[in-house]
Amino acid sequence: MRSLRSKASAALALVAALVALTGCTHEAGSIAVGRTGGTPVEGGTATMALPPAATPNWIFPIAPPGYAASYNAGIQQLLFLPVYDAVQSKGELTTQGPGTLGLEPKYSDGNKTVTIPLRKGVKWSDGTEVTSRDLEFAFNLIKANKADWGGYSVGAFPDNVKKFEVVDDHTARLRLDRAYNPDWFTANQLSRMRALPQHAWDATKDGGKIGDFDRTSKGAKAVFARLTEHSKHLGAYATDPLWKTVNGPWKLAGWRDTGQVTIAANEKYTGPKSERPHLDKVVFKPFTTADSEYNVLRSGGVDYGYIPPSVMAQKESFEDKGYRVDPWEGWAATYIVYNFNSTHAGPEMNQLYIRQAMQHLVDQNAMSKVIWQGSATPTLGPVPVTPKSQYLSKDMARNQYPFSVSKARSLLTAHGWKTVDGTAHCVRPGTGDDECGKGIGKDDPLELTLLTQSGSTETTNMMQELKSSLSKAGVDLTVRQQPLNSVLGNSVPCKESDPGCTWDMSFFGTAGSWYYPLNPSGEQLFSTGASSNFGNYSDKKADKLIRAVQYAPDMKAMHKYGAYLAEQLPVMWMPNPAYQVSVIRNDLRGIEQNPTVTFAPQHWYYVKNSKSVKKEAEK
Repeated sequence: MRSLRSKASAALALVAALVALTGCTHEAGSIAVGRTGGTPVEGGTATMALPPAATPNWIFPIAPPGYAASYNAGIQQLLFLPVYDAVQSKGELTTQGPGTLGLEPKYSDGNKTVTIPLRKGVKWSDGTEVTSRDLEFAFNLIKANKADWGGYSVGAFPDNVKKFEVVDDHTARLRLDRAYNPDWFTANQLSRMRALPQHAWDATKDGGKIGDFDRTSKGAKAVFARLTEHSKHLGAYATDPLWKTVNGPWKLAGWRDTGQVTIAANEKYTGPKSERPHLDKVVFKPFTTADSEYNVLRSGGVDYGYIPPSVMAQKESFEDKGYRVDPWEGWAATYIVYNFNSTHAGPEMNQLYIRQAMQHLVDQNAMSKVIWQGSATPTLGPVPVTPKSQYLSKDMARNQYPFSVSKARSLLTAHGWKTVDGTAHCVRPGTGDDECGKGIGKDDPLELTLLTQSGSTETTNMMQELKSSLSKAGVDLTVRQQPLNSVLGNSVPCKESDPGCTWDMSFFGTAGSWYYPLNPSGEQLFSTGASSNFGNYSDKKADKLIRAVQYAPDMKAMHKYGAYLAEQLPVMWMPNPAYQVSVIRNDLRGIEQNPTVTFAPQHWYYVKNSKSVKKEAEK
C-alpha cells in the first residue's frame, strides 16, 4: 500500500504560488524571481484578491450546505487549526504536519479502530489548552446536526464512528463500524474532524452558562443553533466574542458585509515556531468580476492579483514590472449539476440518453483552447485527468462522449424526439426503449434553465457556446447569471415538493467546481443523500462502488467507480480551468500554493531588494 505522501507527490508538479505584497515601497534595485530565499523582512501586509464574485460568508467551521466554498474553509483553517488536512510538508502533500493539530494516526484492530494523538502545548487564545475534549465537542455537534452540515454523506463521517473515546487530554480514539482503508479514512474522514473551544462555546443560549450540553443530542442541537445564528451576521464577526477564541496562527481583524476579510498575526499562538506568521496582516479582497480585478491590478491598486486567461498574451507587461505569472492548477473536477428532482425538467434529467446527447454537445477541447486560452483541461469523469495519478486508469483517461452533433441528434431521435422550429419535442411518449421515458408527455419541449455564476468573461462565453451547441440538437437552454453565493444557495439538494426546486441545471465552476481531498472518492458528491450532492443523484450501483473505494486498499475499486460514473453522467462534465492565473510580486517568498486550494500565509515573508526596502507604517 502506498502512503498518502507518495500518492500526492504527483499533484505538486502543478503547484503555483499566489499572493502579493502591500505595505512596502522600493528604492532603485532589483529582486530576483523566486519562491523562496532572500533576506526576510518581518512585518507588513499582504493583500490577496479573491476569485470573481466569491464572497466569504461563513466563519463557523461546521458549515451548512451552500456555505462550504473553498475560500470559506481556507479562512476558517487559519483561525482554527485543522486536525488533519492536505497540508504541504517538505515539498509533499500529506495529511499531517506542523500546521495540523493531529499527529500521525494509529490504526489497530484490523483497521476498525483509529487512535488520534494531538500536538501538545497548543492553547486557545484565552490561555486554555487545546485538548481531546475539544475534538469530542465538535464531533458531538456534527453528529447531532449532520443533516445541516455541508460535509455530510450518508454512511460516512460521523455515521461510520460507533464510539468516540477521550483517552486522555491529548489522545482520542474512534471505534469504527467496520474495517476501512487507512489511506482513504485519514485523507477523507479524519480531515472532517474539527477542534472547537468547548470551554467557550458549549452554551445553549447567549449569556447562558458553559456546560457539557453537547453530550446530549438535544443540547448539541441547541448549541449548534446558537453558533449557526451568530454565523449569519457577517458584519459582527470582528466584534463577536465567540470568534475571538482561536488556536490558529491568525486571528480575525475585520470581516465586512461585502466579504472583505482581514486577519492579523495571533500573538498568542503557541503552536510550532515554523507556523508563526512573518507578516502582520493579510487582507482577502473580493471583486465582483474578473475584469474589475484586472483593471485595479493594472493600476497598482491590488498587490496580489490574477489575470483572466483571455489576456495571457499581456503577461510580459506584468513580468516587466517585477511580477511572476503562474497558473494555480488544482486537484479538481468541473461540471454542471443536473437537478434530478426538478419540478420543471426532472423527468428529462433522469433519462441517461438525454444526458449522453447533451454531453456529446460539449466541445471541451474547443472551449479549453479558445475560451480558456489553453489554461483548462477536460473533465472526463469523477477523477481528475491532471495531474496524472494512480487513481486514473487508461479507460478513464478516454473521452467516452467526444463532441458530435450527429450522435446527439441520433440519440434523441431514436428515443422519440422531433425538432420543430428549433426545439425538440417528444412525439413518442412512453417507457419503451424507443420512447421518451417516464414522466415525459406528448409534445413536451426539451427546454432547460441553467443557473450560472456571474463575474467571469470566460464563464459567460462558455455558457453561450454551450447554449449554441445544445440548440443544434434542439435543446433550448436558458442561461441565468447570478453571483456565486446566490448560485450555491439556490442549488441545494431539494425534493420535488420543496419550494424553489424548479432549477434544472447549475454551474459554479469558474475556478473549478469541486476540489478533492487527497483521495478523489465521490461520497460527498455522488452518493445518495450526500449534502454536496446538489442534484439529488441516486444510483444503487454507484453507491456500492463508492463504498468499495472506502474499504479496499487497492486501486481496482477506484477505477471501477471512476469508469462507471464517467459513463453514467451524474453531472455534465465541463473543462476544468486553473483555479486562476496568478500574478505574484517577486519580493514575496515562502509561498507553496496547495493544489487542494488551501493556503498558509503564515509562511509568507518579504525579502529585501538589492538596495533597500522601506516598510510603511500600518494605516
